[in-house]
Amino acid sequence: MTENAELSPTGWVREQTEKILKQGTTDGVEILDRPVVLFTTTGAKSGKKRYVPLMRVEEGGHYAMVASKGGAPEHPSWYFNVKTNPTVAVQDGDSVVTMTARELEGDEREHWWKLAVAAYPPYAEYQTKTTRPIPVFVVE
Repeated sequence: MTENAELSPTGWVREQTEKILKQGTTDGVEILDRPVVLFTTTGAKSGKKRYVPLMRVEEGGHYAMVASKGGAPEHPSWYFNVKTNPTVAVQDGDSVVTMTARELEGDEREHWWKLAVAAYPPYAEYQTKTTRPIPVFVVE
């Protein structure tokens, strides 16, 4: 996807990303039998490219990035990267496109949150584990 992008230090995330890179497609790479999309973000401080595999939440050619971190009290590190550098590469299957992410609020966030929970039901449980509203970006 992107040359010289960094892999996650988290073992299972790194393994997923390596599998996608090796086979050249996100097809067949899943979390709990649900498909993933591989995003490439740019570090807020370092400027380095970083791979971020997330659940596939798509509507009309746009994608959601859900900053759940499994319901942890803090945002995932990639959240700050996307806030600072909203241009991201999106790999869905073997197609890679460059898009722009923006954080959602209000009714638009609710719409995409419902799509996210439908695509990956554990998101609803994650929200009950944390007091922070889980951020949702649309990538278009």
